[in-house]
Amino acid sequence: MNAVVKHSEERLMKVLLAPVISEKATMVAEKNEQIVFLVMPDATKPEIKAAVELLFKVQVESVQVANRLGKQKRTGKFNGRRNHTKRAFVCLKEGQEINFTEGA
Repeated sequence: MNAVVKHSEERLMKVLLAPVISEKATMVAEKNEQIVFLVMPDATKPEIKAAVELLFKVQVESVQVANRLGKQKRTGKFNGRRNHTKRAFVCLKEGQEINFTEGA
C-alpha cells in the first residue's frame, strides 16, 4: 500500500475548499494538534494529504475524514436540506505548523 500515487497539481489545488474556523475545530487543533479543512465530497485521503503538503509546504502524518449530513431546514410549508459536507482532520508531523494569518 506504500505505492506512490501521482495526482495532477490542478486537481490538488481544488481539493481543499477552506479551513474550518469554529469552536470545535479550535479545540481539536489545541488538544490533538490537528487542522480541520472543508474538502470536496469526492476527495480521498491521499489526495488531501498531497494537497496540504503542496499548498502549505508541511509534512502530514495522517488524515481522517468525516462526512457531515446537511441540516434539515423548513421555509413555510417547504422542507429542504443544506448541502452535505466533508471535513478532513489533518495531523501534521512533529514540529510542523500552518499559520493562516501569515498571508493576510
